Amino acid sequence: MPTDVGKSVAIVGGGALGLLSALELARDGLQVCLIERGSTGREASWAGGGIVSPLYPWRYGQAVTALAHWSQDFYPQLGERLLAETGIDPEVHETGLYWLDLDDEADALAWAAREGRPLAPVAMDAVHAAVPPLGPGFGRAIYMSGVANVRNPRLTRALREALLRLPNVSLRENCAVRGFVRRDGCVLGVETDQGEVLADRVVLAAGAWSGELLGQLGLALPVEPVKGQMILFKCAADFLPAMVLAKGRYAIPRRDGHILVGSTLEHAGFDKTPTTDALESLKASAFELLPQLADAELVGHWAGLRPGSPEGIPFIGPVPGAEGLWLNCGHYRNGLVLAPASCRLLADLMLGREPIIDPAPYAPEGRLA
Repeated sequence: MPTDVGKSVAIVGGGALGLLSALELARDGLQVCLIERGSTGREASWAGGGIVSPLYPWRYGQAVTALAHWSQDFYPQLGERLLAETGIDPEVHETGLYWLDLDDEADALAWAAREGRPLAPVAMDAVHAAVPPLGPGFGRAIYMSGVANVRNPRLTRALREALLRLPNVSLRENCAVRGFVRRDGCVLGVETDQGEVLADRVVLAAGAWSGELLGQLGLALPVEPVKGQMILFKCAADFLPAMVLAKGRYAIPRRDGHILVGSTLEHAGFDKTPTTDALESLKASAFELLPQLADAELVGHWAGLRPGSPEGIPFIGPVPGAEGLWLNCGHYRNGLVLAPASCRLLADLMLGREPIIDPAPYAPEGRLA
């Protein structure tokens, strides 16, 4: 029977949350089997922009803020350690972030004062001096220094490589989980299309697909797919020195001159098809923010599915009535920024350590139907 001192864990889902959960638990000595129905890091973790901040952090409650602040402080050392261990650089790129013409600027500044974050108004002539390609027509700006972005496809590649170097980790890709192995109300493992995988504990970190799996236990997890489309341009390496955000759309510079522009918010089930309407809308936003992008090479357009959840608060902890089953899912738009804290918190709870932050807001108990 699984117990809280079990030494083996099966993790369902190979995105950033599953990969980092596996790495945290494996480094703490557990025997880890990571199961992914496709290739690791190819769903929402690959499709997102990688801003190491919620887009509008003041619009979230304290539960999201606590995870975000811990993760933001941790990301630089995570990037350095992964580069040292694997030779793959996740490129934690600190640029700062400008918000333009916000309707709730006063709320943003009040939040920053309350939380001690370096967010302040900036005169528009100073913004144009700092970000020369910014388009005309914007009237107000606030800026937060220290905000980074991470090159998320490289982050997941680095996490995968770090796991493969550990002797107590097995990775099963292209292995779909069909259900749970149960006995006497306990979860003993998972049923896959390649047979049973037994473990003392199971962690469900399957993003937008987590609700479908948990539904097999008669539990309703309020996590649903929310489609987001992005486009990618290639510019000179020094084209855009900072991230900019206006009217719900953002531009993110990578170190090599790639510029991501996103994103849409669509409730379209599990459909990930990029659409012409979204492409034209994203291009219009891109050219308004950065008019010179009209002459740049458009090198990509894609869609991914975020795991939408009430108020964006993830589910982290044991599932009541299903001993042995744990959740780390439902991070909505903030999976990448919240991942380090979420996975450390999960490990703290599973290993009986003092948790890094109060775990109560994320507990599945009372939040599942």
